[in-house]
Amino acid sequence: MLDLTKLARQMQGLSQHLSLEAVASRQRLELAQQHLRKAIDFQQELIERQEKWRDRILFANATPLQPLNTRLDIPTPPKVHTVIATDGSQIAPSHHEIAYCYLLNIGRVVLHYGQNRYPILDSLPEVFYRQEDLYMSRKWGIRTEEWMSFRRTASEAIVLAELACSAHDQGSGEWGVGSSDKELNNSSSSSPSPSIPPTLAMVDGSLIYWFLEQLPQDARDHILPPVLEAWQQMRTAQIPLMGYVSASRNVEAVNFLRLMACPHTAPDCASYCPNQLEKVPCKVFDPLRDTALWTTQLQPGQRGPLWRSNARILELYEDHTIYFCYVHVGTEIARIEVPAWVAKDTEMFDQALGLMLAQVQKGYGYPVAIAEAHNQAVVRGGDKTRFFALLEKQMIKAGLKNVGTSYKEARKRGSIA
Repeated sequence: MLDLTKLARQMQGLSQHLSLEAVASRQRLELAQQHLRKAIDFQQELIERQEKWRDRILFANATPLQPLNTRLDIPTPPKVHTVIATDGSQIAPSHHEIAYCYLLNIGRVVLHYGQNRYPILDSLPEVFYRQEDLYMSRKWGIRTEEWMSFRRTASEAIVLAELACSAHDQGSGEWGVGSSDKELNNSSSSSPSPSIPPTLAMVDGSLIYWFLEQLPQDARDHILPPVLEAWQQMRTAQIPLMGYVSASRNVEAVNFLRLMACPHTAPDCASYCPNQLEKVPCKVFDPLRDTALWTTQLQPGQRGPLWRSNARILELYEDHTIYFCYVHVGTEIARIEVPAWVAKDTEMFDQALGLMLAQVQKGYGYPVAIAEAHNQAVVRGGDKTRFFALLEKQMIKAGLKNVGTSYKEARKRGSIA
């Protein structure tokens, strides 16, 4: 039990610290705005330096594909459209439960607007109990709980592709194929077939799986290829994929301005500043986030320039490199991520942004499809109790004896004091 009386004594020091941090944050923001104004005039030169020294730059940074002062209004979406979303939850394995296993639950949502069709609001549960599922990750030094979350990421993408392809198969037309092999500014525009309403597939969070950087190659091969295959299926069906990142902590765009702040003749971090954990001359904005900067640049309903992420893990994404932009959705600055084949089809990208913004408005500040997918996926306390009750019943039916939780788990569920 939390002792609020003792905790209250620490609140004064915390409030003073936050007041000082707010002043410092405003100063960092003003400095970033100054560097942004300068970078607008030297954007092409900075991009050339970035490309030339990319192997020597040791911090995450992105490349702007449009002028830094780009401010575009999000178009109004058509009334008739479909939005698809998935999200996942789980029951973690525990040696104190009646059986050592884990469960993944993938929430599925398909919302049809202006079509007089029933939505899909359900979930797909899957239980993992075999030795290879529970202990395979141990050989790579990955805990089962971590591996479970990685598997959930892949399952979310696979289920999303199944829903998207199912929606596509219900019609006979498809989006016009964008020119993915051309540069962004030269891409062709195409219109969806009237027989299929515009459709958007959304996931909660980033499409850049940073956690894969720390995994051995064999472990990656169990997670990334199924995800890329699912994305390719959506690409074939011409259903745009979008990752919606709320309260993003990313600094890739702000880090581009570090090239402007670099005091050296070249941004050769490997030679001049090999230890990026220390205070280096170009980290004048740290820890300012991208969203804090773009809050001062965008009006509600506007997006900033399109960026290409240079995260090293994207080298494994083949032609699904991730592009992103920041959008003022009214309640916050959201980071919107899409694969290259979506960003390079101008009409598809613009319409997807319109559908996204409509979802935020319908959800009172957060995309309603993603929120409902989360609600379908979440495993509550009662669900967990019923899951283990069902498992216990099946174990007894199979003839197993002494079925029950450990004494530790039993005592934690109730107090005798």
